[in-house]
Amino acid sequence: MLEMLNGFPFWMLEFDKDGQPTDAGAVDRFVADVKSQGITDLFVFSHGWNSDRATALSLYQRFFGEMAKILKDGQVPKKNAATRIGFVGIVWPSILWPDDAASATMDVVSGQGGGAASMSGGAASTPSVEASPSAINIELKKAYDEGRQQSLVNELTTLLEKQPKNNTALIEFRTKLAELISSEPADTPLDRKHPDYAEGAIGELSDSRWRELLDRLGTESARRQPSKGGGVGLGDPFKKLWAGAKDALRVATYWQMKQRAGIIGRRGLGGIVLTRLAHDASTTRVHLLGHSFGARLVSFSLSGLQQTAAGAESPVKSLVLLQGAFSHYAFADKLPHDASRSGALKGMADRVDGPLVTTHSLKDLAVGFSYPVASFLNQDDAAAAIDQSIRWGAMGHDGAQAVDAATTVLAAPGKTYPFEKHKWLNLDGNRVIIHGAPPAGAHSDIVYPHTAWAALAAAAIV
Repeated sequence: MLEMLNGFPFWMLEFDKDGQPTDAGAVDRFVADVKSQGITDLFVFSHGWNSDRATALSLYQRFFGEMAKILKDGQVPKKNAATRIGFVGIVWPSILWPDDAASATMDVVSGQGGGAASMSGGAASTPSVEASPSAINIELKKAYDEGRQQSLVNELTTLLEKQPKNNTALIEFRTKLAELISSEPADTPLDRKHPDYAEGAIGELSDSRWRELLDRLGTESARRQPSKGGGVGLGDPFKKLWAGAKDALRVATYWQMKQRAGIIGRRGLGGIVLTRLAHDASTTRVHLLGHSFGARLVSFSLSGLQQTAAGAESPVKSLVLLQGAFSHYAFADKLPHDASRSGALKGMADRVDGPLVTTHSLKDLAVGFSYPVASFLNQDDAAAAIDQSIRWGAMGHDGAQAVDAATTVLAAPGKTYPFEKHKWLNLDGNRVIIHGAPPAGAHSDIVYPHTAWAALAAAAIV
């Protein structure tokens, strides 16, 4: 339904986990509104984690609010006085673990509604809260809504609650976790050696390898909870192993949300919404924005466009990713460490008739330490940390890689950026995107005049 946000037309479009609109008539009404409102430039933004509509709306209100301030500033030159802008917020079913909730929403400066699994590879920092099995159960059921999925969530969290002191229960946990993983499709055929897909193999480990993973994850969990003491597991090894099992569930479910983002992007946003706009509102220029897993969602929407939607024929005129929680090689023609493989979105840069932009910050702990489990599952976990981060790193950590990207500093409004069509520009946010508590760090610290200006500049509005 059309609303007004800071004086600009605003729509919320909601999708289910299969990429279908939750309201069958919403897309028809939306496209009709875009035409009747004479929208020349449409900014489409997707949140990352958290399926709470109110929290997603808060992010959109604050980010688009920063854009509105710039657009309403009479001292800021506009490139086309006839431009009429509209805003769209995407809502899709994702989860936010209770452990991560405080760091995602604690600061008024920080954006809400994004994130990625830390994979237990971060520094020894203390989360604001520790999720209980019952709290995990509640959150997972918001995103896993089918009958068998909900039964599996009950069974997994019951095991976490009871923590049986035997190996049979740990193996049972792995079996049920594998079933939960397989309860939904991945966004492309799985290749366990490929960035973004490795964690899907977590339920396929041998008994010995599974126990080794739980031991490592349990050790990292103790490091993140120093108040429990460094001797966790001494005399009771199962305590540490069940702590590892909890983190294994976190890794697997966040990985599945990442896959879900790709499916919704391709089928829903790209295959339905952008395709309809290209056909029925062909003069409207679309600008894609995404945070965290939402950055993956809007990126994968490019693969949902028709093959003819390349260059000037594409409705998408800019792509801006804010602390993207997916592989920094996603758009690469070849992976630097394996020339036989390419990024999942190889060739999709040509479907953006304008610049491709991503912010990155070392203070983003969520994406900065996302590689240890992926490395372990591919049996190269003995490699140096720098090698792991290069192979398994994320957009929000160091920007788009292996795509001949240019780099410049994320700056305040007024900055002139060297944008080029079909070319990547990595925006170094290490002076701006810096606020946030562990375990996610600055992952959600994205609402600034700096980021709003970058989005408007990439769209050639200012």
